Amino acid sequence: MGTRAVELRGAGGVPVTAVLELPPGRPAASAVLVSCFACLGQSPGPARLCHALVSRGFAVLRVDFTAPPVGSDGAQTKPDTLPSVDAVVEAAAWLRERYPPARLLVGHSLGGTAAAAALPRLPEVAALALVNAPSGPEPVLERLTALEREAQEGEVSLGPGRLRLAKGFLHDIAAERVAQALGAFPGAVLVLHAPEDRYVSLEHARRLLAAARRPGSLFLLDGADHFLSREADASLAADVLGPWAARHVTPVTEREAPLPPGVVEVHEAGEGSFAQDIRTGRHRLRADEPLSVGGEDSGPTPYGLLLAALGACTAMTLRMYASRKGWPLEHVHVQLSHDKVHAKDCQECETKTRKVDRLKRSVKLVGPLSEEQRAKLTAMADRCPVHQTLESEVDVLTVLED
Repeated sequence: MGTRAVELRGAGGVPVTAVLELPPGRPAASAVLVSCFACLGQSPGPARLCHALVSRGFAVLRVDFTAPPVGSDGAQTKPDTLPSVDAVVEAAAWLRERYPPARLLVGHSLGGTAAAAALPRLPEVAALALVNAPSGPEPVLERLTALEREAQEGEVSLGPGRLRLAKGFLHDIAAERVAQALGAFPGAVLVLHAPEDRYVSLEHARRLLAAARRPGSLFLLDGADHFLSREADASLAADVLGPWAARHVTPVTEREAPLPPGVVEVHEAGEGSFAQDIRTGRHRLRADEPLSVGGEDSGPTPYGLLLAALGACTAMTLRMYASRKGWPLEHVHVQLSHDKVHAKDCQECETKTRKVDRLKRSVKLVGPLSEEQRAKLTAMADRCPVHQTLESEVDVLTVLED
């Protein structure tokens, strides 16, 4: 996945810094993700939501409305970002000129409210996903002083970051304007909301769904906070968003030509130090390393994928053999582990001077099988193609492309 910074212009021409996330190959669709995640600092939300879309062929332009925190010396490293509906429209326009039009808007917190308010100006949008988004400016107004409410501008602190509100923004996201925009929007609407959100109550999610023109979908992120600060909560939201987006936006996985049989593509994901995006056939996978060695733990390790290949091939081989014989095999469960052992401890090893890889495979066969049938099926595990490949002499040829 490729990543690069993009500078947009929001309300009054104020610069807005955005980040573009690209899938391998040409994007089949585009999305704009508008959020306030940075109020928390290092939330896993943006990365997880982005990957759920990029892994399905979306180009994602990510805009965060949060102003950077001020240092102890009163200085900040980059200019403030002012939340605005114009910034959402500008992000979609930027994508439209360079990639497929933005068919999906994803908005978190006030970013979601702004995305909903922008719908009348973005006829190409086919789906809207909102994460812990208020139905209007009320949660923000409650945190402003009386003078700021009267002036319709001010500053809100929700964590390390801040939200600077320019005059006109609260008017643009007024509850009646958002309701009108949703009422006229013919596309699909998904609302993800944490019932325990202490900034935006669940009632806002109900209002958003009630205002939508067509029946929307509500998914409750039980136990999550406003910023999806826990990895499990961010991953859950991403697991819901990805398939929903692929269903209600152009089915990108079907539009992209699958790779030929036996061909696998691996690209650096651009997230963390080790994450890799894998494409095989018409499928997409993610590989990574655990946090303990500097990875993001966003997917199985390479050895985890190797064990998965052996385990899957084993179960398929046993199922095929039992079906051919007409044996009553109801279920196959395979558990595997990998370790390195000293060659001198391995009776089957030819070398005795170094460590060798040991793959341990435990097979559980469920069903009214005879002892003879169980013994035969256990022996057949060694006949699976991946097992035979691992035990054979393998020639790996590496070429450098221009």
